[in-house]
Amino acid sequence: MTTVWTHPAGTRRYARFSTGSVGFVERHDVWSAEQHAAAERLEDTLATLEFVRVGFGDPHGLVRSKTLTTDAFRTALRNGLDMSPGPFVFDTGHAVGVDFFRPGGGIGVPELTGAGDFLLVPDPLTFRVLPYTEAATGWIIADEYLRDGTPHPLSSRHVLRRMTDRAAARGLDFVVGLEVEWYLTRLTGQSHANMVGGFGIQGEPPAVAPVDSGYQFNLDTFTDGVMPVVTPLVRAIRELGLPLRTVEHESGPGQLEFTFDPMDGSAAADAMLLLRTVIKQLCARLGHHASFMALPGLPNFDPSGWHLHQSLFDVAEDRNVFAVTDGAGPLSEIGLGYVAGLLEHAADLALLAVPTVNGYRRFGERFSLSPDRVVWSPENRGALIRVLGGPGEEATHVENRIGEPCANPYLYLGSQLAAGLDGIERGLRPDTAAIDPHADAAARLPADLAESVDRLERATLCRDLLGDPLLQCLIRLKRSEAARFRDWLATADRTEANAVTEWEQREYFGVY
Repeated sequence: MTTVWTHPAGTRRYARFSTGSVGFVERHDVWSAEQHAAAERLEDTLATLEFVRVGFGDPHGLVRSKTLTTDAFRTALRNGLDMSPGPFVFDTGHAVGVDFFRPGGGIGVPELTGAGDFLLVPDPLTFRVLPYTEAATGWIIADEYLRDGTPHPLSSRHVLRRMTDRAAARGLDFVVGLEVEWYLTRLTGQSHANMVGGFGIQGEPPAVAPVDSGYQFNLDTFTDGVMPVVTPLVRAIRELGLPLRTVEHESGPGQLEFTFDPMDGSAAADAMLLLRTVIKQLCARLGHHASFMALPGLPNFDPSGWHLHQSLFDVAEDRNVFAVTDGAGPLSEIGLGYVAGLLEHAADLALLAVPTVNGYRRFGERFSLSPDRVVWSPENRGALIRVLGGPGEEATHVENRIGEPCANPYLYLGSQLAAGLDGIERGLRPDTAAIDPHADAAARLPADLAESVDRLERATLCRDLLGDPLLQCLIRLKRSEAARFRDWLATADRTEANAVTEWEQREYFGVY
């Protein structure tokens, strides 16, 4: 006989104490009027749902979430939700990179001591209903807060918000176009006897097979061949309100590129967080595996990139300030200052665009369309900064080609805006545009993760952008990751010196 537990009479009065800090949103005034209005509109939708997933982007750009019943979510919406700091202290392989038993975690965050909770406060403006779950489920992005009402110093979403606020103070909107490459493979159903991982040891990567042979760029037949999987993806993406523009088959086997209409920077970062999550989840439900790992360790796969298109828009004058209205140059004076800032800080900020060991495998080939030098050029896909457009072109903008597809969107976008604004404010101008984007004389980008960490640690702009606690957190997490890779290399029996390693495939292919 099964006994169903029911609430004793009167216990519902205690629901407001069940999570977070009672009345947190109101007491600390953390929502805008627009957010309050959006929260009010949610009620009718919540009545049709069973669950709501409340998540946030961790320092690695991965969504960490809790799934709440709708009744619990109603309380958490204005109280906030208690959350463990685990996502702030584990590196990509779930090894402890930040010592949370040291005072302040050793990075100056007192609330981190002893792994104490912080608060997640849902942002009502990001609420969506997932169109593919068995039970009707909402999805919402939350902001991280300390209990005194201040943004958590390890919040990457807050980094981007501070930068867009800085641009807004100048009357400018940060406009971003996403261009994202990723791999679609077919799950083979093979089991792994030792697939379970541990702290600092990832389990076996998914066993997959290519969906096509690749290396016929934009071949319509290959695109059509993946549409049985891509079509439900596209429908879900559009239903979630993301402005998908194109679907293209790239060079590698099953390598796809999705591009999106221009969005404001904050919306673009939120969209990237949701996009990667939805694609991976829905592909798995369709018997396939999606990976945003830059270069999977599979035979003859080609590297994937995340090319970030960006410009600034003058709100009062309703115009793109990068566009040239007179003269013959490819960019306006403001645009040239922005490019100069991107170039000056490119090496220092590389970690925020290329945060994994694997991501640096995109660089270094003589005829690669991935950058390895700090140069710019109009319409040159080998350059770090490519300028698209020119005199009379209202859509003139710049494209940074450094990023890997699994980068943290808030840190990647925030770092771009910080560098560009610095170039504008200091009146910088770039050197002559490059003809050969891989010329030996040009300054190099960092060659590996360890070098990028060192550059980030020394850069004044990075400390100002991130704040010291987040800077120190990233340094510890990434040095932990790099050290584990170095230790594995020291004992590995390898035959191909430049091939993607088993360590990388285990570390990134399944998670990213």
